[in-house]
Amino acid sequence: MKASPWLDVLDEAIRSCAAHDRTDLAGRLRARRAELAGPKVRVVVLGARGQGKSQLLNGLLGAAVCAVGDDVTTTVPTVIEYATGPVAALVPGSPVPLVEAGRGADSLVLEGPVHSAPALTSADRTSVSVESATAVANGRPDVARVEIGLPRALLETGLTLVDTPPYGSEPDEHARAALATLPSADAVLLTTDVTRELAPGELDVLERVLAWCPTVAVVLTKTDLVPGWQRVAERTRARLQQQGLPVTVFGVSSALRLIAARKNDAELNTESGFPALVSYLHHELMGNVDVLRRRCAGLLAGLAAERIVGPLRERLRELQQGGDSELSARYRAASKQLERLQREASRWQTMLSDEVADLTADLDYDLRDRTRRILREADEYFEVADPAKDWTAFEDWLRENLTAAAEANSRWLLDRFEWITRKLANVIAVHRPDAFAPEDVLPARPTDEIAELRGPNFEKFSIGQKLFVGMRGSYSGLLMFGLATTLAGMDLINPISIGAGVAFGAKSVFEERGTRLKRRQSAARSAAHRYVDDFFLAYGKESKDTVRLIHRELRDRCTTVAQELRTEISEAAARVKQVIDAEAAERGTAMRDVARRIDELELLRRRAEALAPRSVPRGLTA
Repeated sequence: MKASPWLDVLDEAIRSCAAHDRTDLAGRLRARRAELAGPKVRVVVLGARGQGKSQLLNGLLGAAVCAVGDDVTTTVPTVIEYATGPVAALVPGSPVPLVEAGRGADSLVLEGPVHSAPALTSADRTSVSVESATAVANGRPDVARVEIGLPRALLETGLTLVDTPPYGSEPDEHARAALATLPSADAVLLTTDVTRELAPGELDVLERVLAWCPTVAVVLTKTDLVPGWQRVAERTRARLQQQGLPVTVFGVSSALRLIAARKNDAELNTESGFPALVSYLHHELMGNVDVLRRRCAGLLAGLAAERIVGPLRERLRELQQGGDSELSARYRAASKQLERLQREASRWQTMLSDEVADLTADLDYDLRDRTRRILREADEYFEVADPAKDWTAFEDWLRENLTAAAEANSRWLLDRFEWITRKLANVIAVHRPDAFAPEDVLPARPTDEIAELRGPNFEKFSIGQKLFVGMRGSYSGLLMFGLATTLAGMDLINPISIGAGVAFGAKSVFEERGTRLKRRQSAARSAAHRYVDDFFLAYGKESKDTVRLIHRELRDRCTTVAQELRTEISEAAARVKQVIDAEAAERGTAMRDVARRIDELELLRRRAEALAPRSVPRGLTA
């Protein structure tokens, strides 16, 4: 035998609840499915205190099965069903607790606890008379419900009526017991006094009941007390339509019904309005049991789908908004740090190049200034000194001064480079505190000795040269003065010419000695200049080579540190990116899975809505 379509939808809802780890919903739906698959149709009768709810049931059944009166209040649910003879029993137990007040309608239906009452034997039940059953049960905390069986044609087809404790503005224990019966209701009759219009609280109850049970009728009681009750009923129907509540409205008088039953007065029975309500129960409910159950199953399946799909939509929004913000922030920070490091590494090299350029210019100027001072002193020294006699002492002095200049220049070079290294290390220490130290970079001071100074060749002024120069000078004096004295009648060679020749010869020797000294001094200065120039070129080359070597070492160290930092940051960023990509892939898979589940639940919800469309109520029935 093929199962009803509503059973398929309900079974699919149960499977969906189980698949989404909502075993609580699945348990409720299974319990409700078992009720819907059974032969009974449960009609729950609700009403506030004094609205004629229990009297309505007495009128329907034609017997005083529910206690009524000004001081009598129903405190436990009363289940009335068909039996071959009148029977009544008190079922022991505790009242069914209600979930917190203020929760949504589906919370009561789908999230309230599933109560599986233990199997009761006949020994557990207390048999009482039908007329006194509800009166005896009222006020007894050890009674969970009253079960009454009556041989009534109205109940013979499986209709079960449930009288409930009255509800109020605050959910007391009686109201809890009343509302706890709604999740298993196939239809609901809401009773209200026709002497007044529907209160806002009753409209709120109607909305909540419609969220739990799609088949609801409003029964306006006590019509015998209001001659123009039809106008009140018409306004009630219009208000319900305005509120969009698909509810059928009936007007009844329980007092007229009971009188008609005693007098067997058909006209009075019709005036009571009960025939229309009984017809509704027979034809609209019991005559369309499959439709009734289909609508209940559709409503339950739709509520379950909505309850499950809500967290899924929220999860989908979270997945669509992106992955882990912390990982993304770390990746962006690593990228920015890498860009900043690139700029800073360029600044390191620029700073190093500028400092080295300044140092090279300063070193060149310092060395040139020191050598110029030495040359000035050497020039001043050879203004008076005879290189032939003092060259050895001058050579020692020149070597010592050049050595001192070289050491001072070299010391300044290393000191400046130590300062540059520390400055560079301090800048890099932000990223790498132990990048390098000056002692790891700077070489030892150069110990090369200065090249040997080769003195100039000084010609000797020998005795023969002196005689030759003297004779050449004396000849001129002798001849000049000899010729002059011949005019006086003296011989060419005479004491005057001889004396003049000796004087001229001595003067020539003296002048030649001075000239030779000047030549030696000039040669010595030239030799000193050449030596100092050679020293400047050699040491300058050595100094520049040292600067270049240290510069390259520092540059390579900076490049190495920058490369290491770039590698570390890049690897960290790559690891974060790998995690982000992996999470993105997982997120994409999760999004597709969540979207697929949402689509499945939306399809289930549409199927449920097709089973339980929001019906248009029938017109007012009086």
